Amino acid sequence: MDLNLKGCRALVTGSSRGIGYGVAHLLAAEGCDLHLASRNAEALDLARKKLQAAWPVSVTVHACDLSKAENAVGLARACGPVDILINNAGAIPQGTIELDDKTWREAWDLKVFGFIALTREIYRVMCAARRGVICNVLGNAGERPTPNYVAGSMANSALMTMTRVLGAESIRHGVRVVAVSPGYTETDRQIVRWKARAKSELGNEDRWRELTAVFPLGRLATVDEVAHTVVFLCSERSSYTTAAIVTIDGGFSARSAQIKEW
Repeated sequence: MDLNLKGCRALVTGSSRGIGYGVAHLLAAEGCDLHLASRNAEALDLARKKLQAAWPVSVTVHACDLSKAENAVGLARACGPVDILINNAGAIPQGTIELDDKTWREAWDLKVFGFIALTREIYRVMCAARRGVICNVLGNAGERPTPNYVAGSMANSALMTMTRVLGAESIRHGVRVVAVSPGYTETDRQIVRWKARAKSELGNEDRWRELTAVFPLGRLATVDEVAHTVVFLCSERSSYTTAAIVTIDGGFSARSAQIKEW
């Protein structure tokens, strides 16, 4: 299906790898010119080279720390007007309510306040142009909170609320705001965690897939399964969708029976 995205300009944060890179790859395949942002300049440059080798699109990289509001403002200005913003940067550590203040604040500065600061800048320009889509990549802990991931659960819940309230208003200005909430997804970061658990519990990190067999379909979600949904939501094929959050977890969060968490 042609999503009619050719020639659009997209900014994707946290895009040097994982879901962010997967989204960037699909947007490039659709003909979008890209701005990629991440803290890791070397990884960003590698991502740029891979994308430009595969697709005839413009790819500009921005190495910056979006936990600082002034960097979000600078990034928005450096990119200029964009048609699509994918907020994806940030990962919040596991932990109970005993998680220390420094860790908690640093994680929220990127995943919560970073999303807010960049959205504020981009949203203002989109509303003036009366076009654009903002998609927030969250996590299903927002609707399935757990005591061992309290900081992440609360952060995702807050961003779910931002998506809904902003998306309900944005449509009046020709702008859509949506979100996806992936469950466990087979990213490099997740594989490292599952391997560590397999080594601890099974004595062999290579047996990590045995631990994920309890999930729907007997596996984690793939990056492509998440990225395809993101890109579709950002297209005109989904033009009547705003203030919506799509959960991509194989029905995991709807299950009544609890699955052992990390």
